[in-house]
Amino acid sequence: MAGAAVALAALLGACTGGMDDKQVSLQLPQLTLPNPAAQAEKPTAEQRENARILASYGGVYNDAKLHVMVSQLVDRLVAASEKPEQKYDVTILNSPAVNAFALPNGQLYITRGLIALANDKAELASVMAHEMGHVIARHAEIREDQARQAALVSHVVSDVVSDPQMGALALAKSKLALASFSRAQEFEADGIGVGISARAGFDPYGASRFLTDMQRNADLKQSSNDIHESADFLSNHPATPDRVRNALANARQFSSPGPGERDRNEYLRDLDGLVYGEDPSEGFVRGRRFLHPKLGFTFTAPPGFTLDNTAQAVLGLKDGGGEAMRLDVVSVPAEQTLPDYLKSGWMDKVDPQSVEEFTINGFPAATTTAKGEQWSFRLFAVRFGSDVYRFIFAAKTMTPQTDHSFRDAIMTFRRMSLKESQQVRPLRLKAVTVGKNDTVASLAHRMAVDHPAERFRALNGLGPHDNIKPGELVKLVE
Repeated sequence: MAGAAVALAALLGACTGGMDDKQVSLQLPQLTLPNPAAQAEKPTAEQRENARILASYGGVYNDAKLHVMVSQLVDRLVAASEKPEQKYDVTILNSPAVNAFALPNGQLYITRGLIALANDKAELASVMAHEMGHVIARHAEIREDQARQAALVSHVVSDVVSDPQMGALALAKSKLALASFSRAQEFEADGIGVGISARAGFDPYGASRFLTDMQRNADLKQSSNDIHESADFLSNHPATPDRVRNALANARQFSSPGPGERDRNEYLRDLDGLVYGEDPSEGFVRGRRFLHPKLGFTFTAPPGFTLDNTAQAVLGLKDGGGEAMRLDVVSVPAEQTLPDYLKSGWMDKVDPQSVEEFTINGFPAATTTAKGEQWSFRLFAVRFGSDVYRFIFAAKTMTPQTDHSFRDAIMTFRRMSLKESQQVRPLRLKAVTVGKNDTVASLAHRMAVDHPAERFRALNGLGPHDNIKPGELVKLVE
């Protein structure tokens, strides 16, 4: 995973100049009529953050039944909280990432990926109560105050302290205080959340179970070379073993294991039909192949690559981390030729002598090379309708064979047929009853996912040696 992060950071950051300013999402924008009055009003900080969250997490996931279930659960938690007068509004995000967060005004966000991972209402309640804990404890405001204090220390050090070693020590202490305080906030929110869940009548041990579920899911992602790790809950929360121990200690203050509602069967039935993984309408990955039925194209990455579809781009990484790729869509004026675009300065150190024009399955295209300090690049631009798709392939060692594999991959870019687009359907969760002869292996075999047995266990909160029992409900991906 460290190799993936380094490779992608090099590819998506240092190698280009101004890429983020020019890229647009592969997701189709929703058209809205201009409202002069609204344009005149400056959006609030919460409105700006809400817009950023929706753009980053696939927008709203519209499922009336699921929204009612989550909203009723939150209402129950609010009534049992320290501040029952606080108003909350819940948004379910259309993202497979496992994440949840809150804004200071009480806006709560939870991804369908997190809802899918939870195994009962007590587990979901533990997450929502944790986020409510941040709001109740005013952690956002406190964190801003800490950041301002750290900035002040930095200013004083740079302007007043003449001893470089003393200055470095003061800066280090201020940053350490800010980091440890953030960690303390997370544990405080855990404690508040467990208390709210317990007073609301939910099993207080739901928090420790769900934290364990998250760690198993994270372990599975890591073993699967999943490169989309930055959006998940564990990436910005304390280490799970510490949180599990803390959650257990908090739960024991309220009861021994057993009491408290879990409502597992009701919860799993509410999840039946939930979209699992990527939403095909926004493009999706199947092995090395990426398909976007709404935009009508598909391509296949080079052998050994793992693909990940994000809101901003399709990212790819080869086993071992020595090769990487990025696909995004950019705005290029119709009068600007593709060779001129490649030489227009959005990437540094492009070799103008290497630019060449050609066609890919009938679509105009151009390619060139660029050289960085640690990476070599093969760039492609393909005009598809009114859009231009930009492929950036990178290799630490660019051999003729590597460059040939990049060229082979770009030649797989083509228009999807109408039949292909119509046949695309999302994967969904299905709640099934375990039969007398069912096993983990037999049920996992029905799932259309990678590592089905491991995925089945992670999805159903099962450890490596846990078994399923006839008559109980479990989640499948079909």
